[in-house]
Amino acid sequence: MEAVIARNSMMLVGLTGGVASGKSHVAKVFAELGAYLIDADRLAHSMILPGTEAYREILEHFGHDILDPSGLINRKRLGDIVFSDPPGLQKLNEIVHPRVFSEQNRLVAEFAQRSPNGIIIFDAALLVETGAYKRVDKNVVAYCDPAVQLSRFMTRDHLTAEEAMTRIRTQLPIAEKLRIADYRIDTSGTFKETRAQIARIFQDLQRMVRLDMK
Repeated sequence: MEAVIARNSMMLVGLTGGVASGKSHVAKVFAELGAYLIDADRLAHSMILPGTEAYREILEHFGHDILDPSGLINRKRLGDIVFSDPPGLQKLNEIVHPRVFSEQNRLVAEFAQRSPNGIIIFDAALLVETGAYKRVDKNVVAYCDPAVQLSRFMTRDHLTAEEAMTRIRTQLPIAEKLRIADYRIDTSGTFKETRAQIARIFQDLQRMVRLDMK
């Protein structure tokens, strides 16, 4: 990963968690509270649109069967392939991640111009796996009860229990992600309970930014 460029007094906070752990909801609440948000998944999606270099490399490696009728990469079809093929997943990450990190740096510089003392949340499912957690100021990990995670994942992606568990097992165990956490957010409860945790963390981050300004 490229080093994150100068960002004045902005605080860069990594946010990660397991699939269907409530991470996206946590990111949304941070943004509502006033943080800038960089969504690694959205960046990755933009990196693989037709006409991009990554699009060409992915087709060369995985073939044209992953395309939908409009010529877009069918992300579910591609996901079905790489989730059962670790070398394929590694290759996909090698194609996409460097480009995501480059765009991340561009956005950080843009946000720093707007608000030199703001807070940026970098929402990345693979924050730990890529080593990006080492290049942020603080790390937040969203997690939930395994049974809740399984139920959410099955409902969200219309998967069977077996399909969902297979995909969950391909990910780094949540215990490994929690090891690097400066803050933990348990999303097993209600939205109100989760929001209260996020608000407390955001207040603490703001306090640290103010201290850095002195």
